[in-house]
Amino acid sequence: MAGVLDGIRVLDFGRFIAGPFAATILGDLGADVIRIERIDGGEDRWTVPVTTDGQGALFLQVGRNKKSVTLNPMKDKGREIMNNLIKTADIVIANLPPETRKQMGLDYPTLKAIKANLIVSTVTCFGSGGPFSDRVGFDGLAQAMSGAMYMTGPEGQPTRNSSPYVDFCTGSLLSMATLAALRHRDLTGEGQELEGALLKTAITIANSTLIEQDQLNLDRVASHNRAQTAAPSDTFDSADGMILVSVIGNFQFARWAKLVGRPELSDDPRFHNDESRGNHRNEICGVMADWCSSKKTDDILVALSDLKIPGAPVLSPQQAIDHPHVKALGFLENIEYPTAIKDIPISSFPVSMTASPGVIRHRAPELGEHTDEILLELGYSESEITQLHANRVV
Repeated sequence: MAGVLDGIRVLDFGRFIAGPFAATILGDLGADVIRIERIDGGEDRWTVPVTTDGQGALFLQVGRNKKSVTLNPMKDKGREIMNNLIKTADIVIANLPPETRKQMGLDYPTLKAIKANLIVSTVTCFGSGGPFSDRVGFDGLAQAMSGAMYMTGPEGQPTRNSSPYVDFCTGSLLSMATLAALRHRDLTGEGQELEGALLKTAITIANSTLIEQDQLNLDRVASHNRAQTAAPSDTFDSADGMILVSVIGNFQFARWAKLVGRPELSDDPRFHNDESRGNHRNEICGVMADWCSSKKTDDILVALSDLKIPGAPVLSPQQAIDHPHVKALGFLENIEYPTAIKDIPISSFPVSMTASPGVIRHRAPELGEHTDEILLELGYSESEITQLHANRVV
């Protein structure tokens, strides 16, 4: 079945995560996505190598449903090929520094002159309009500047989240905005330029914390896994592992108090709402820690589930892969790759859709796998393509 974006062509000049993941989502929905990368491959192709020839884990994830064309647009012939490709495209995605995009001919005025109704989706770290706008950066910098890193980890030890959530959220938001821009083009015929920014995404996610600080000046500090506005909400050691429990609201708290054999806690005036329980979190979490310590993880989770109290095991990466619920979801699709030692578990489109689902149609491409195919489509002859390879234009 064709996807809802069948017939839409996306040129992905992105690197690493935010831009490429936006293109991945569009590809999952049926767009024809062409990844344009350097002759020797973009650096993100080789990050965290896992295959026999060094292909990276991140690339194998976000490279799905894409074709690969190698190209040097800094050479005249390469610029010609790039511009010919742009004429066939609906969307250009580039998370490159503004000056680099200008040098490559990927700035919006240049692209608009080539194709007036083109949608150009870009990503920067810090966003336009401030003293940091021209600086390069990655996910961790946005975590650091949003207040989120300060509030994560043990007190006095600001901790970066190991998963680059800002990058993936920025890519998700950019893909949503790009779809809106496509709709706008359908209605008006106009293209436009979009700019996602890692810092804007991080601040969006941390906004409620910033609002609280602005309004109340509480100057909160990190408390590791222990929540500050509800309790018990923390990680707890069981007899054979660790769990995360989040008790929020008076009804859940009353059920929890009964479960741990302390029903009187729900009537204690010190614990009358989430905020007050958060203020007494050490005492309440101590009760939960004692209750969990001698019990097995599965037994705790069943008891919590029976009372509709949120809880989950804290899993290692291997345990996450092996967990029966993760397996039952079928969300990790085992995809073959020519140089992988075994099939690769790739996360599929993250939203279930009954009528127009996103799907993995094919694996991530090998370097330059589709270069000749695309050049032939653009009208270059086989002899011309041979010469382009010889001159390292492609």
